[in-house]
Amino acid sequence: MADFEPLRKDAEVILAKYPRKQAAMLPVLCLVQERFGFISDEAEQWTANLLGVSVAHVHEVVTFYTLFHRKPVGKFHVQACSNVSCWLRGSEQCVKQLSERLGISPGQTTADGQFTLSTVECLCACEQAPMCQVNDAYVGPITPELIEQLVTHPEQVAAISTPFRGAPGLVEPVLSKRFSLKDSHLIQTYVRDDGYQMARKAVTELSPAQIIEEVTKSNLRGLGGAGFLTGKKWSFIPRPATAQRAGASGADPSSTDVAGRGIIPPKPHYLVVNADEGEPGTIKDRYILERDPHRLLEGMIIAAHATGCRQAYVYIRGEYAQPTNILQQAVADAYQYGFLGKRIFNSDADFDVTIHRGAGAYICGEETALLESLEGKKGFPRLKPPFPAISGLFGCPTVINNVETLACVPTILQKGGDWFAKLGYGKSGGTRLFSVSGHVNQPGLYEASQGVTLRELIFDYAGGIPEGRHLKAVVPGGLSAKILRADEIDVRMDFDSLLAAGTMAGSAGIIAMDETVCMVRALLYAAKFFAHESCGQCSPCREGTGWIYKIIQRIAGGQGRPHDLDILLAAATNMEGRTICVFADAAAWPVQSYVTKFRDEFSAHLSRPGADPPRCSSCRAESSTPALAHAGSHG
Repeated sequence: MADFEPLRKDAEVILAKYPRKQAAMLPVLCLVQERFGFISDEAEQWTANLLGVSVAHVHEVVTFYTLFHRKPVGKFHVQACSNVSCWLRGSEQCVKQLSERLGISPGQTTADGQFTLSTVECLCACEQAPMCQVNDAYVGPITPELIEQLVTHPEQVAAISTPFRGAPGLVEPVLSKRFSLKDSHLIQTYVRDDGYQMARKAVTELSPAQIIEEVTKSNLRGLGGAGFLTGKKWSFIPRPATAQRAGASGADPSSTDVAGRGIIPPKPHYLVVNADEGEPGTIKDRYILERDPHRLLEGMIIAAHATGCRQAYVYIRGEYAQPTNILQQAVADAYQYGFLGKRIFNSDADFDVTIHRGAGAYICGEETALLESLEGKKGFPRLKPPFPAISGLFGCPTVINNVETLACVPTILQKGGDWFAKLGYGKSGGTRLFSVSGHVNQPGLYEASQGVTLRELIFDYAGGIPEGRHLKAVVPGGLSAKILRADEIDVRMDFDSLLAAGTMAGSAGIIAMDETVCMVRALLYAAKFFAHESCGQCSPCREGTGWIYKIIQRIAGGQGRPHDLDILLAAATNMEGRTICVFADAAAWPVQSYVTKFRDEFSAHLSRPGADPPRCSSCRAESSTPALAHAGSHG
């Protein structure tokens, strides 16, 4: 019988970071899994007793998140990414080679317990495709040489680098200015570069109203994908008020404090940072977390002062082990320098930051699902209203911002809102970090004005299409965005221009596909992702994503029926606007755009009595092309 008591001291330290015990659910389960390798029935019982919840609740949390294991895995857990960007670069063949070399299929463990092989959805290291995760380390691109090293000397496999490609066309970068500096992640380097001076100014010289006014002038929009104006979002947070006497206007007469004096204390305000980057094709937040974490922390301090927050939680993607370690050290150093904690910058302000690591669920990128997860529950999105600004984390006013959004804030205060607004285009101020992957010569991260065109990003920045092939289609804003044909890429990359073009800016994750790509197969991988990542709370999404995936599987396998395309479009349309969150809409948009814009190609896959096995021209070309030489369409 396992002894969990040695973990209690560390668990108590975790519990102290949250106002409710249950909120420590994910970090406590991570603590248990790190010690024992998996979450057993006994571990669930111990966790339930520690947190004061039912065992059934712990079990449903464990089984909801993909990073929790219910049985032991190998000493080296090899998780190969199987989403679109990696597929375009040959991940199918890589998985096949890994499987043959290890002598196991995905989902199995070698007899000696050394290796477990899994296929997973997007790991958001798309610039290194095809790639995999070995325990906590990101590894790639996968080559036959790397596979051999992984099998023979797994402990020596090096983690991937992060090649920042630069900011062509920008006189002065904003977000990536410090990316290429040596030791850019260290607080000493950041302070040397006048870091935290804008936070100091905000806390000691500026009022919340002045900060919000400047951010509003900047036209900074939410860069996680929604594009809502940040200054306006901050203005929705109610101003902190003093405690009310029971019986006063708006107060509940039955409310009392612990001494029974009939006083209602004001609710605390929370800042929550969405670092749960999970949109396929997107790599931007990882770079900020690894290369300039103190810029994020400075932006958080400013945002907290503007919205009356004294506590922040950074919800970071569970797979992001290295970024988590770097950010955790940055937080510790900021406390040591007096930038976090009590009386920051020798003022009356207090501000604490807690890093909260997720456990593998794309849905937690949705802000209310993130809040549920942060409270120690399954990541089920909430009905709105109430909106988080009024009733968010622990039922308190909460401001939720993306990593990239907050990283812009120090420069806005330094240079001014008007200056930042002019860097952008139209109603979208400033620059963005554009993730470019798929069939381009130089995949990677680029910073550019939001007025840049998609064509410029692909051909002028990322070096165009490899081997003289032609561009066929582009996903412009992460996998959820409607796809564009090659003749539609003369569009600016701001939110409104892409919306007018029938798609969206989203997370600015650009995935290029060349002429060899079968669009049925491309949609198959997109549909697989959404079917896998649906939280299952809403019937139209739960059933619709699975249904769509099965139909596309049938079409890709040559068994498509004459009415399948119309059924796909009808199913996608009937999913839109009928669920608690927009996940179902995001799953529907690729179906609508791929089928509509490449209908002839889909029709070529439909089965016809007496005809040859149905295949589109891309599939026929693929059948005569060596798999490794054709490192794109079908792997």
